[in-house]
Amino acid sequence: MALKFDTSFDPSYGQGVAVAPDVNRVTARNPSPFTFHGTNSYIIGRDTLAVIDPGPEDEAHLETLLEVIGNRPVSHIFVSHTHRDHSPLAAQLKQRTGAVVLAEGPHRPARPLRVGETNPLDASADTAFIPDVALPDGEIIDGDGWSIRTVLTPGHTANHAAFALEGTGILFSADHVMGWATSIVAPPDGAMADYIASLDRLIERDDRLLLPGHGGPVTAPRNFMRGLKTHRKMRERAILERIRSGDRTIPDMVKAIYRDTDPRLHGAASLSVLAHIEDLVARGLVRTDGAAAIDGVFTPAA
Repeated sequence: MALKFDTSFDPSYGQGVAVAPDVNRVTARNPSPFTFHGTNSYIIGRDTLAVIDPGPEDEAHLETLLEVIGNRPVSHIFVSHTHRDHSPLAAQLKQRTGAVVLAEGPHRPARPLRVGETNPLDASADTAFIPDVALPDGEIIDGDGWSIRTVLTPGHTANHAAFALEGTGILFSADHVMGWATSIVAPPDGAMADYIASLDRLIERDDRLLLPGHGGPVTAPRNFMRGLKTHRKMRERAILERIRSGDRTIPDMVKAIYRDTDPRLHGAASLSVLAHIEDLVARGLVRTDGAAAIDGVFTPAA
């Protein structure tokens, strides 16, 4: 299946949008090349509520969430991962509602930093976040008329989780699967091998609707995710072809492979290429001196 992205999304800032029975979306006004129109927060339930991904530290977004919540109690706040566009508002929302905060765990890289390496994504990490409850894979949290299952999906970050609304076929896929663009997989925060394994796991599920962290719903999840996997494999082949044709550095590969991409995204593209190369080196298809690095020199394996 050819991968087709859907960018026809109305964020409807400042209000709640019903996207499924007893599920409302509130989109933060934090648009960027990485967040599309902004971060989606989801409010689940009819009487006592749950919130998924409160979003960035933004007073206007907090007030909109509280307006949509109204006088109803909030029992749980679920956080998919610890990037600053998803988790920071959890602390204020907890303070205003008394809800318990749940997530896989604090922020951590997918692998340790190597000697001399810095993390280019430090500014995007919410390192202050610590959940009240750490969620293992498969954990079911029962609320008032709803049950949410944790589906761990490392790849975009090491602590990334999706949340399944049991009995509905709805999965809140956060940044792992989005209909408007591919997810950024950038070492050391993310890992391509983990991302593909998590994608395979979601393909095996029977969800009928994905509600992502940015942009609109994915209405044919299995076919779309197969397209995402094909896209990643095509990107991997393109990188191998560039290396086999003589490119030796990541900047040279990015210049060729991402020539039609917004230049503001070339830094993220470089990290995505590094993620693929780390995987290719681990599988013995590409060689480099020592560990794969953003400034490394790469050659094809014999």
